[in-house]
Amino acid sequence: MKTLVVLVLCSLAAVCLTSDAGPQPAGDNPAQDEMFVEREQASTVVRQKRAAAELTLTQLESLREVCEANMACENMMDVSGIIAAYTAYYGPIPY
Repeated sequence: MKTLVVLVLCSLAAVCLTSDAGPQPAGDNPAQDEMFVEREQASTVVRQKRAAAELTLTQLESLREVCEANMACENMMDVSGIIAAYTAYYGPIPY
């Protein structure tokens, strides 16, 4: 078993030493500059709003419990639905 580990490590070292793709300077690769974006731009691309259909029954029930503590939210929940009421009174849905 030890022989196999030593053989794998030696072959890995040989491949690393003989490869001609060494480290490249940071300024030579223009594609690398395009790989990074600003935090605000990344959050708008990555963060997507969830549709009401994606919430599970447990999640809807927890929203309902929060909304029931506020009488105005509870009334709006009866008229407009739990998603609209929770969003109006407490902001975006946390999950």
